[in-house]
Amino acid sequence: MQLVWDVAESRVPLYFRTEQQMTDDEFYQFCQRNADLRIERTAEGEIIIMPGTGGITGYRNNHLSMQLMAWSLRDGRGVAFDSSTQFRLPSGASMMPDACWIERGRLAQLTAEEKRRFLPLCPDFVVELTSPSDRLSQVQKKMRQWMADGTRIGWLIDADNRAAYIYRQGQDPERLVAPERLSGEGLVQGLVLELAEIWDPSL
Repeated sequence: MQLVWDVAESRVPLYFRTEQQMTDDEFYQFCQRNADLRIERTAEGEIIIMPGTGGITGYRNNHLSMQLMAWSLRDGRGVAFDSSTQFRLPSGASMMPDACWIERGRLAQLTAEEKRRFLPLCPDFVVELTSPSDRLSQVQKKMRQWMADGTRIGWLIDADNRAAYIYRQGQDPERLVAPERLSGEGLVQGLVLELAEIWDPSL
């Protein structure tokens, strides 16, 4: 499949469907052949090609990933992953969170080959960060998909509007206005995400 699209000029995701829905292996190979693009797939088989990350969003995302990784190394019970890691979910969706964490015991059940490809499981904890090109409703839909596929706790950070949404299994999301920090609970008890640099990045 050949796709021509001016990614550099686009500020919104591109959505399309193939005539025949790709198998998991075909989708993996498609992503490998287009490794310079950020590609996801919905549970319905729709392909999403996302625009590149701008400077402020890249800084914000790196900052939250750094905090999650530092806590994960201290805590030792799980492994943190960055925004380039793709997960093949039970629903058939293939998605990349901005940051996530998985208990080590679940990763230990995967084979070496499975760990080299898109991980065939859903993260226990997910963080999504909006960028200027995102519609909040789209990111909320993505977060609902994470929860439906098994994520236990999720944080959605609407950076430009200084709001955060806490997702918990079986509950409606909790909206917080300009919190100074987010504190983990349950599986991620002890995690603290400081938000000063998210609200006002000091580039």
